[in-house]
Amino acid sequence: TVTVWENAWDRVIPFLAFSPGVRKLLYTTNTIESLNYQLRKVTKARGHFPTDDAVVKLLWLAIINIEDKRARERAANNADQSARSGYPGRLVEGAKTYGWTEALNELAEAYPGRIR
Repeated sequence: TVTVWENAWDRVIPFLAFSPGVRKLLYTTNTIESLNYQLRKVTKARGHFPTDDAVVKLLWLAIINIEDKRARERAANNADQSARSGYPGRLVEGAKTYGWTEALNELAEAYPGRIR
């Protein structure tokens, strides 16, 4: 594991040059990657689907299950906040990201011509 870090160190250091706000936006994409991984796991386990509708239904049920699991975890971690709002939150409805404008400006400055 230390070897992995040492081998990837030249790719980690540029990440640390960004401001904390940009770093937070970049590493919160792990939530998206986690969702994609869980959806791939569900479809890969099934192999073949008889119709497109079967795939859509399976993915819909998987997303509902993932949302419920994450809402339960958040409710357990933030019992006071959930009780005050009366809304435990769901992955799709409740999550918001702040600071996109500042992050995009910083990324556009760091990578001119690549971000518009």
